[in-house]
Amino acid sequence: MRLQDKVILITGSGSGIGRSTALLFASEGAKVIVNDLSVESGEGTVAEIRAAGGEAIYIKADVTDPVSVSAMVDDIIKQYGRIDVLFNNAGISGVGALHEIEPEMWDRVVNVNIRGVYVPSKYVLPHMIERKAGSIINMSSCVAEIGLAKRAVYAATKGAVLSLTKSMQVDYAPYNIRVNALLPGTILTPFVENYLRTSYDNQEEAYEGLKKRQLSGDLGRPEDVAKAALFLASDESKFMMGSPLYIDGGATFGKNA
Repeated sequence: MRLQDKVILITGSGSGIGRSTALLFASEGAKVIVNDLSVESGEGTVAEIRAAGGEAIYIKADVTDPVSVSAMVDDIIKQYGRIDVLFNNAGISGVGALHEIEPEMWDRVVNVNIRGVYVPSKYVLPHMIERKAGSIINMSSCVAEIGLAKRAVYAATKGAVLSLTKSMQVDYAPYNIRVNALLPGTILTPFVENYLRTSYDNQEEAYEGLKKRQLSGDLGRPEDVAKAALFLASDESKFMMGSPLYIDGGATFGKNA
C-alpha cells in the first residue's frame, strides 16, 4: 500500500494511461478522484476500481475551464480535506507537419495540453501550499526531446509541459511540493489503436513501423506508464524534483541500427 490514504486527482482518467493509473493507485490504497469529460468513461473507471475493493469518485470537469476546475477542486476539498497528488494526465494529439495543421487544430491541442496543466495546477496548488506538502505529475512525452515526423503541435505542447515542470519546481520547492514529468514513448492506448485503424490502409505494417521507434522493439502499455506515475506519487521519489522520467523503450537515447 504505497499510497495508503493519499487523495489523488487524475485528469483524463476515463481511458488509456489515466484509467490504468487510477486502477493501480487505488490498488495501492489511494482515494482516487477520476476526472474525465466523458461521464460514461469516468464512471466506468470508478466502477472498475470499486469492484476491486478500491475507493474512487468521478467528477466531470473540463481541465481548460477555470470555473469547472475550481468547482471540482472545491468538491474534493469539502469531501477529503486535501489533495496529496495531482496527476495532470489529460491531453490530446495532433497529427501533421506544421504547414498542414489548421489554426483550429493548433489552438485546440495547445489549449488542452498546456492550459490543461496550468488550470488544474492553479487551483490545487494553494491547498498544497497551505499544507506544505504535495506531488504534481505532469504528462509530457519523449517527443519533447526528439524530432518526430508529423507531430509539430504535439511536440510543441509537450516541450512546453516539460519546461513548465522545471519552472514550477523552483517556485514550489520551498513549500515541500514536488513537480515531476513523465515522458512516455509510443504507448498502445485506445487513441493509438484508433489512429492505426483510421490513418493507414495496412494497419499491421504501420504497427510494425511504430514498434521500430523503440529499442525495445515494441510499444509500451498503459500499465508501464502507470507504474512510473506510482513511483512519482509515492514517497519513494521524495528526492526527485523537476525531473523528467522516461518510459519510452529507448526511443529518446537510442537508435536501432
